[in-house]
Amino acid sequence: MATTQSGLVADALTQATGHGVELVGVTTEGDVSKALLAQIGGTGVFVNGLRERLLAGEVDFAVHSLKDLPTGPAEGIALAAVPRRDDPRDALCGPRKLADLHTGARVGTGSPRRVAQLRALRPDIEVVPIRGNADTRLRKVTDGELDAVVLAYAGLKRIGRLDDVAEVFEPDAMLPAPGQGALALECRADDPELVALLAAIDDAETRAAATAERTVLAVLEGGCSAPVGAHAVVNESTLHVTAAVVAHDGTRQVRLSASGHPDRAAETGRALAEALLGRGADQLMGEGDS
Repeated sequence: MATTQSGLVADALTQATGHGVELVGVTTEGDVSKALLAQIGGTGVFVNGLRERLLAGEVDFAVHSLKDLPTGPAEGIALAAVPRRDDPRDALCGPRKLADLHTGARVGTGSPRRVAQLRALRPDIEVVPIRGNADTRLRKVTDGELDAVVLAYAGLKRIGRLDDVAEVFEPDAMLPAPGQGALALECRADDPELVALLAAIDDAETRAAATAERTVLAVLEGGCSAPVGAHAVVNESTLHVTAAVVAHDGTRQVRLSASGHPDRAAETGRALAEALLGRGADQLMGEGDS
């Protein structure tokens, strides 16, 4: 997945600027550990190794899945570009749609956000924690270990596995992770020429939407272990954001929306997060898994 995503970025950057790009593979702790993401330090496990290479001057820029980036700033690192976003929705992979799964069906995911929302939609199924790349997860369905798995639609599209999709969840049913479907290009902040070069493939609407979503997550002080979903779009110069915090058992949730100008994406996201907190969202986030 990472290689495919980086290749897409390299091609887009070359087309936009005429500069060639050499791909350098980096293996992170998140790639090799079999533990659940929440147990090994959260989303940062995919990012820290790449940032270390950046700061050491071993690579010029790094490509991340934006949803994997911690929401706080990183010293010496610039978020130089957020290319145009792919479909941010989640997808159910298997032979049947969620509504058609039998009672007690086993559905795999490594995301507490997806766990909570699956339980809200189908409290009668068993949600099974899983790790591994997309192919490994999909194999658990074909081997009969699981009845279905939930993965990001954009990632499945990038690796050519859309034939495995039984259902794509609309945000009304399952809100995606903040930044899902988008990529992020980081480089050293002290290299303004490279920052400007990478900005050639920055997409303003995607950046505004992702900024609003990630600000919601930051204000809620959530990470990979928090059942927080957010989805933002820009329509006719207006940014619309919807976010929800769902109890781990799926029985309760706080869901609100807000709108604002794309240039004030962070402020819109912050106001929405504060409204969620005012409705008791922090109490749902603080509850343990059932």
